[in-house]
Amino acid sequence: MADPKGFLNHGREVATSRPVEERVRDFKEVYVPGSLLPIISKQASRCMDCGIPFCHNGCPLGNLIPEWNDYAYREDWSAASERLHATNNFPEFTGRLCPAPCESACVLGINQPPVTIKNVEVSIIDKAWDSGSVAPQIPERLSGKTVAVIGSGPAGLAAAQQLTRAGHTVAVYERADRIGGLLRYGIPEFKMEKRHINRRIEQMRAEGTRFRTGVEVGRDIQAGDLKKRYDAVVLAVGATTARDLPVPGRELKGVYQAMEYLPLSNKVQEGDYVTAPISAEGKHVVVIGGGDTGADCVGTAHRQGAASVTQLEIMPRPGDERNPVTQPWPTFPMLYKVTSAHEEGGERIYSVSTTHFEGDEDGNVQWLHMTEVEFVDGKLTQKPGTERKIPAQLVTLAMGFTGTDRENGLVDQFGLELDARGNIARDADFQTNVPGVFVAGDAGRGQSLIVWAIAEGRSAAKGVDRFLTGASDLPAPIRPTDRALTV
Repeated sequence: MADPKGFLNHGREVATSRPVEERVRDFKEVYVPGSLLPIISKQASRCMDCGIPFCHNGCPLGNLIPEWNDYAYREDWSAASERLHATNNFPEFTGRLCPAPCESACVLGINQPPVTIKNVEVSIIDKAWDSGSVAPQIPERLSGKTVAVIGSGPAGLAAAQQLTRAGHTVAVYERADRIGGLLRYGIPEFKMEKRHINRRIEQMRAEGTRFRTGVEVGRDIQAGDLKKRYDAVVLAVGATTARDLPVPGRELKGVYQAMEYLPLSNKVQEGDYVTAPISAEGKHVVVIGGGDTGADCVGTAHRQGAASVTQLEIMPRPGDERNPVTQPWPTFPMLYKVTSAHEEGGERIYSVSTTHFEGDEDGNVQWLHMTEVEFVDGKLTQKPGTERKIPAQLVTLAMGFTGTDRENGLVDQFGLELDARGNIARDADFQTNVPGVFVAGDAGRGQSLIVWAIAEGRSAAKGVDRFLTGASDLPAPIRPTDRALTV
């Protein structure tokens, strides 16, 4: 193990953020480059190498956390990188974007601040890239089997990389103009710079994975034609149908879904625009939805020069500490979270519901009317006399997603069955009701975390490999208690 007294000798330290007044002027990552390396060995030494490492269970990927903590403590970066990649294709993604359920399950976290698992993870992989030790893993022989992966988010990329390394010929289809899915156009640059995606794509190209951008299956190519062309198909198309807000004034100009707003800002960073076609500059911005997507809208609005930013959430404010009865350790608790975007300013209002929008004579939104809500007999109910309005010249709806896209015809063309929640149904091998067609990520699971997407991509790849060859040695998370994750 690492230092037996590490958790006694060292307190928790995390990456240093750049000053707010500096970082809101650009879209670079919020953390000071290199700030982790001087402290990461001591932070890794806080890992107690528990007899039962609950962090394994907290992580959907089953990451070998105590092992790479030990290597990081000893500054054996090569061994740490090998252990990290044994379970995770893209630790630079999860190390920046995952909310770290592993830390919530850390045994040290029972009565002390938990180990900074995310920070150790991202330090290992950044060190590995800097040293040139992340190399393509080219298969020794090809199987002669072909696989189409539809969607290039984390689930699709993980499945594609695993199947390519197994020797299958894999083509990834992406309807956007660049590879990456929500990683590319949903996650702001200040949370993860896109260079991290680009170098993984180059690694995958070197391994043999092929990429087809600007192709939407169901519209540009028929599902039946794709199924005839390939021996297996993996659907990793996400849950992109956004939840809407059907209230009076929804049709006003200036009211957008978050995924109409965020990608345009990312396209500015890619050089496609000088300024975003939808911008918060000089406007009073209201973000409806208190989750991570809402926080991404908040941070983007700050950087675009919003006059004010207000974030609304219909649910009550979460607590600062876990409730030992309703959210006992080692479960992932719903706690009040202050992201880097919230540190930069704005107001957060809880327990409110939007009643309608008010516009000007030109049809532009100007005001948002809302009322306070409370639970009465288990139902959210408006509180009389609490109605008020706030200025709103740009409104983004970040209220989550309800399922995969049905408008492009992909689901109907394949003849796929859906579950009760509107997700694509699958069996324990991630295979749909159509033989040879598999599903991974949000399309089958519903809106979830990036770490779940990668875990599902790896597990689906094992199911595909077994379908094509009769057996599979591909590693995959084994979680028999989770729906459709027994592999």
